[in-house]
Amino acid sequence: MPADLDSAQSEASAALAAAGTLDALDAWKSAWIGGSGRLKTIMAGLKDVPKDQKPAFGKRLNELKAALEAAYDARRAEVEATAGPRGPVIDVTEPGAPLAEGRRHVLSRTIDEIIDVFGRMGFTLAEGPEVEDEWHNFTALNIPESHPARDATDNFYMGEQGGVKRLLRTQTSTVQIRAMETRPLPIKVVATGRVYRPDTHDATHYSMFHQIEGLYVDRGVTMADLKTTLVQFAKAYFGAEAEVRMRPSFFPFTEPSAEVDMKMRIRGEWKWVELGGCGMVDPNVLRAVNVDPEEWTGFAFGLGIERIAMRRYGISDIRWLFENDARFLRQF
Repeated sequence: MPADLDSAQSEASAALAAAGTLDALDAWKSAWIGGSGRLKTIMAGLKDVPKDQKPAFGKRLNELKAALEAAYDARRAEVEATAGPRGPVIDVTEPGAPLAEGRRHVLSRTIDEIIDVFGRMGFTLAEGPEVEDEWHNFTALNIPESHPARDATDNFYMGEQGGVKRLLRTQTSTVQIRAMETRPLPIKVVATGRVYRPDTHDATHYSMFHQIEGLYVDRGVTMADLKTTLVQFAKAYFGAEAEVRMRPSFFPFTEPSAEVDMKMRIRGEWKWVELGGCGMVDPNVLRAVNVDPEEWTGFAFGLGIERIAMRRYGISDIRWLFENDARFLRQF
């Protein structure tokens, strides 16, 4: 057996000396010290060596392996020093072929399109932070401390800072409060952004999604203005055939309140899907930001952007929007 190893080393060394190109060296490495090379085959025969000879044979194998690897590294360095560059030479100073343009994510495009529609209705853009305090996320929105919406199981709390509890905002309604705190009346704004709720993921629910919030506060604003705004948005964005309905509901921050539904195709079947909530701004919300509800009225709405995109582009599962599958994203 030791003689076989000496013979293998001689054969490998001769083949390595004859390898004068990088491609030939790659072939030698694969044939001799690669994962399925000759050395691997020889090492597999260790199990057939008599027990009393295994220590010596194993030691000789390790020496052979180390010798061949060192010889390969040295030979490769020699060849690389004289071989020059591999493959075609590319002049990086010359203009190349133009790269294909990428495309914006379907949600980013949807957000821009929605903002454009509401912009034509006279709404301006407002912004607010994703990490909120309880006052903006709950208290100022007329959500009492005992309300189940504050429960830890329904929110992503992030601890306290300066004695103030922080959480990932659960709705873009927080921007309503910040807009009324900082802007003079009348106010007509929309705000878009991510919101977070620990929902179970399914075809129409996700724990992180996007909303568009609308707020209009002026003298004499009514529910008729709200309905007209939402219907006009639906028809401008989806076409004259768009079907929208408003169902009576309850939200602490609006009174009266309604759910906004739109008909969309899900797995081949047309269904009414909730897009969000809306209503007249509750007087307590106006008072929280020092706005007199006897003089001013307003409406607010919050719509799910993913569901709008699903309706617009015929997407039947919200989870596809976050999987980053290029085959899916290239369709839009």
